[in-house]
Amino acid sequence: MANVVEANGARIPAIGLGTMTLMDAVCVQAVETALRLGYRHIDTAERYNNEAAVGEGVQHGMRAAGLQRDDIFVTTKVYQDKLAPADFQRSVDQSLDKLKLPFVDLLLIHWPSPSVPLADTLAALCEAKRDGRARHVGVANFTTVLLDQAMKLTTEPLVTNQIEVHPFLDQSKVLAACRKYGVAVTAYCPLGRGKASGNEVLERIGKAHGKSSSQIALRYLVEQGIIPIPRTAHPDHLAANLAIFDFSLTRAQIAEIEKLKKPGGRVVNPPHAPRWDA
Repeated sequence: MANVVEANGARIPAIGLGTMTLMDAVCVQAVETALRLGYRHIDTAERYNNEAAVGEGVQHGMRAAGLQRDDIFVTTKVYQDKLAPADFQRSVDQSLDKLKLPFVDLLLIHWPSPSVPLADTLAALCEAKRDGRARHVGVANFTTVLLDQAMKLTTEPLVTNQIEVHPFLDQSKVLAACRKYGVAVTAYCPLGRGKASGNEVLERIGKAHGKSSSQIALRYLVEQGIIPIPRTAHPDHLAANLAIFDFSLTRAQIAEIEKLKKPGGRVVNPPHAPRWDA
């Protein structure tokens, strides 16, 4: 798939497969199927407890689709409780061992920590890039304030901020901060955990294009240069989520979708989350 987003030296496939909650054989099959269908971007994390299954799915999928390692883009993340430098390095090594990969294409700080200095964690993150365990590095769930701090402290280019983005949440402040720094935005929960399906506005726009409401929500993000990573194990949904590059939304349709945004539209807000941008 030729569609990519370029950011600070990285070429990131414009849509990926999110794997949170996909486990064991279901996860292996989903990843393998995704790669056979044309996905080239697979997202996992230490905290998902599925890196071994993701790695197995990657190996199966590469063989089935005749792919080389450089054809695919694999992301993993280091969780909030492992951000002290020694813990961080151990977590990266364990992730690579589970994935059975010599490196990941993208390594992220999964959530910021209130107790470990960001400078220490970023130093460990950048070290993983310099020693070849990660081709690119970035952050996840960083607010505008945290992004400002990270850009001052990092010694390697940060290529993405993975955050919750979908048509029902106003993320304009952090999106603007990412654009300012040339940092790509990777969108988790791009369908708002089911909110897109059946939404009247998205359904109506979908009918005009012969697409589903979910495909409209994904296309809305892609047209902004945002990289959605919808999660599914269903082959039909995997194929449908990929089929969003053969049409474009009109300005009027985009304006309609923009009206769905609400400040309180967040679906992921755990106790350890930072103080979000209002």
